[in-house]
Amino acid sequence: MIPKEILKKVKRIEITTRGLVNDVFSGEYHSVFKGRGMEFAEVREYQFGDDIRNIDWNVTARLGHPYVKVFDEERELTVMLLVDASRSAEFGTQQQMKGEIAAEICALLAFSAIKNNDKVGLIIFTDKIEKFVPPKKGKKHVLRVIREILYHKPESTRTDLALALEYMSRVITRRAVTFLISDFLAENYEQALKIAARKHDLIAVTITDPREVELPDVGFIELEDAETGEVLLIDTSDAAFRASFSETAHRLRSEREKILQRINIDRIDIQTDRPYAEPLIRFFRMRAKRFR
Repeated sequence: MIPKEILKKVKRIEITTRGLVNDVFSGEYHSVFKGRGMEFAEVREYQFGDDIRNIDWNVTARLGHPYVKVFDEERELTVMLLVDASRSAEFGTQQQMKGEIAAEICALLAFSAIKNNDKVGLIIFTDKIEKFVPPKKGKKHVLRVIREILYHKPESTRTDLALALEYMSRVITRRAVTFLISDFLAENYEQALKIAARKHDLIAVTITDPREVELPDVGFIELEDAETGEVLLIDTSDAAFRASFSETAHRLRSEREKILQRINIDRIDIQTDRPYAEPLIRFFRMRAKRFR
């Protein structure tokens, strides 16, 4: 039995994302992620301005005046959501945890997909594959996907991005639009990203909390590594320590960005202290310009 609290969260997320999907993302999504090709729909009489290459000569000869073939885009795509459920996703110093923001982003992307008649699948991972939901269509299925993200209790605390990507490529044999949603606090994933990007349209969605980059001066505090459980007592009034902490965080971010650039993977950078809709909109519009 799913707790009422989770069902309320699912409903809240559905309501929160519905307006964005209807007003912005559904149309942007359609223009950015094209279907597999064009399929024949019907023939109709030639109209001024029609492409003469589409004239159906057999029908034209039979009826005595020109007819053209009409094609529809073969829309159906598969959208895969790869969601990092390691313990660092439970971190957040703003209004929401990183994992809660990930769930809302997944809802927005999933509702945009089904509005365009596409399938949506889900892989929840840590350093193991925690949950696989095969791609399907429909609102009922999307609500299940959101429930799984919110309700799932991970068996592990660590992260293995490479494992998730390798598993996805095994179970999803056709090309898919793949959103990898994580804080990317992991190692040794570049080769797996490279292989997955050759087969799929891979987009990295990075979620960062400001306290993972800059520490405030609040005296002595205990810091726990979310994935190893190691606890350290640190003095945040030490300016040198705060500077070193920030420098390390920026270096790791720079290394991640270089990896994504080398492989030519698009990324969407989400920060927990800012609305996530803005970077998503920028991404969709950037992609739309590129494919015009």
